[in-house]
Amino acid sequence: MFLTTTISDLIQIKPEEFEKSSIQAIKDAIHAKYANKVIQEVGLCICLRDILKSSEGLIGHGTGIVNVNVEFRLVVFRPFKGEIIEGKISGSDQECIKIALEFFDDIFVPGPVNLFEGVKYVGAERVWVWVTEQGDELFFDLEETVRFRVEAEIWTDQSPQAPTTDDTPVERKSPYRIIASMAQAGLGPTLWWEEGEAEE
Repeated sequence: MFLTTTISDLIQIKPEEFEKSSIQAIKDAIHAKYANKVIQEVGLCICLRDILKSSEGLIGHGTGIVNVNVEFRLVVFRPFKGEIIEGKISGSDQECIKIALEFFDDIFVPGPVNLFEGVKYVGAERVWVWVTEQGDELFFDLEETVRFRVEAEIWTDQSPQAPTTDDTPVERKSPYRIIASMAQAGLGPTLWWEEGEAEE
C-alpha cells in the first residue's frame, strides 16, 4: 500500500526560513511542496522519508531565495492490484459506493458489477443492499467499516487546460482514483463476517 520513491528537485528556501537549520528548512520546503499531492503514475505523497544528498545553496538575484538541488525519498500511497484494504463507506448512489481512508477518499466500487450477486440499490435510503440466497438483507451502511479489493487505478492529468469559447464549465476530476470491488467472501462490511465467525 505504501511505497518509497526517489525524487530530484530544485527546492527553494525563502528568507523567512533562514532562522532554521539548513536541513530543517529543506525538509519543511519539501513537505510544503509535496505532502498530500499526487504525482502522476507515482502516487499520493504522504511524507518525506529522508534526504539523500543536496547541493550548496545559490541565492536568487533580487529575491533572496536560496535554491538547492536536493535528492530525497518520499513515502507514497499506491496500493497494488489485488490488495485488500479496510476503509469506511463515505457515500452511495445508484452508480457506486464511495470509500474513504483517513488520508484518501477517491475509492469507488461500481455497482452492481463489483458487488455481490443479488445486490440492489434502495434510492429512498441511498444505500446498497445485498439480498442473500437465504433472503436476508445486508446493508452497506454509511460510515460502515469495509474491506475492499483494489481492481484498477485511474490517473487524470491536472495540467492547465486552454479556456473554452462557449463558457462551459470544465469538470475537474481527481488526479488519482481507485476502482475497487466487494464481491468475494470476507469483503464488504467487516461486521458481517465477524458475526458469522462468532456464530460458528
